[in-house]
Amino acid sequence: MPTTHGHAVNGDCTIYFERFGSPDDPTLLLVNGLGSQSVNYEEAWCERFAAEGYQVIRFDNRDVGLSTHFTDAPVGDDGAAYSLRDMAADAIAVLDAVGVERAHVMGLSMGGMIVQQLAIHHRDRLLTMTSVMSRTGEREYGQSTPEAFALLTAPPVTERDDVLDRAIASLHVWGSPAFRDEERARAQAARAYERAFDPAGVGRQYFAVVAAGSWADELAGVTTPTLVLHGSADTLIDISGGRRTAELIPGARFVEIEGMGHDYPPEFWQRWIDEWTSFVAATPT
Repeated sequence: MPTTHGHAVNGDCTIYFERFGSPDDPTLLLVNGLGSQSVNYEEAWCERFAAEGYQVIRFDNRDVGLSTHFTDAPVGDDGAAYSLRDMAADAIAVLDAVGVERAHVMGLSMGGMIVQQLAIHHRDRLLTMTSVMSRTGEREYGQSTPEAFALLTAPPVTERDDVLDRAIASLHVWGSPAFRDEERARAQAARAYERAFDPAGVGRQYFAVVAAGSWADELAGVTTPTLVLHGSADTLIDISGGRRTAELIPGARFVEIEGMGHDYPPEFWQRWIDEWTSFVAATPT
């Protein structure tokens, strides 16, 4: 169970967060992907990192979960109501709210894009950066398969049963092939639906990603020690996206996880923890 929860404020955005472990330990801030609520980082997952000696913080990005939803917000010419850089500033607001000067940050998918923005614009607040199953915004790298892109951009569904069915369909398109657990995926989707359901908010996050374009040129200036993880079976963001990220960031370490798709079932948890803790242990901070 979380040891505490709270809210951070970044301008007109209030961000809900939860903490695991001791505040006296170094902090690991977890950043979610597109449409993903903080609870997608399961309690057992957070507690395993806490057991390694870290305070773990998970939070709801803007427009999902219990954070501010930007319903009817004005949009720019690019269709976006806000930017990935704004979402990175939300993460910094969470660190400010808990009184943490510098943290390890880990982001998955869109969350990987956000932590890359943190390394570009807020390097003084980071100890390390881990980008997982993500990309650099360049069209040539990290492409989706046609089937995955069609499902990602399909019209949203609103009824509970349809939402759960969509989650199962997604599992079979981009989930890790050897560990497709329909019961687990359905339970996760039901929990998210009942906690806070807002497909329009997910759409606004998607526009923020599209509007960002490429930030590849800025990655050459990243000085934060970086770990890049990517699954070999990822059909939503091809592994070339992760390889390219590691190629552009000086000194970045790239790890391919064989058989992992665009998800992280429990069968891969120990591998992640081992890779991450060994990376951090070998990194001067």
